[in-house]
Amino acid sequence: MARPRTFDEADVVAAARDEFWSRGYAATSMDDLTTATSLGRGSLYGAFGDKHTLFLRALDGYCTAAIDEVRAELREPGLRAYDRLARHIRSTAASVAADSRRGCLMARSAAELAGSDDEIARTVERTLAAWRRELVDCIKAAQREGSIDPNENPQALATMLLAFLRGMEALGKGGVKPAQIKAAADEVLSLISVG
Repeated sequence: MARPRTFDEADVVAAARDEFWSRGYAATSMDDLTTATSLGRGSLYGAFGDKHTLFLRALDGYCTAAIDEVRAELREPGLRAYDRLARHIRSTAASVAADSRRGCLMARSAAELAGSDDEIARTVERTLAAWRRELVDCIKAAQREGSIDPNENPQALATMLLAFLRGMEALGKGGVKPAQIKAAADEVLSLISVG
């Protein structure tokens, strides 16, 4: 008869996520994961199968939480759509400017693995598609309000904004100063606003 688990899976996945986030997938060993989670190899393998499966769980949880946050920002009640969009872009810029070390786990995972791991590529693609849909919906609402030109293509604008939002991290990692990143966010907002 199998012994009951004496650990919280969510806590283990969170600890593993932080280890992968700090080191990257390839550089994280099973010894690193056993230390981070306080579980033995047998318990980790028994609960999650292997390192790759544990990584997928950690990345999926990270991406789900990230999109939940994006959705909450872009749908926040009581604010005009353009104000929600502006706040989202500025808060993303502020987050990038404040975090010069770890960055985004999804971006790091895509850079390291998406070219060779179809499951990682699908997770990243699904997450970016959900983010883009939220941007499209917010842009359409801002167009109805008159804050963004209704003749602009909302899908193209959303793709441009998503490219800007994801590109800010690369700039931050490349040494661009936080003030420049925040100024770029203000500039991109002025480019899409009708006034």
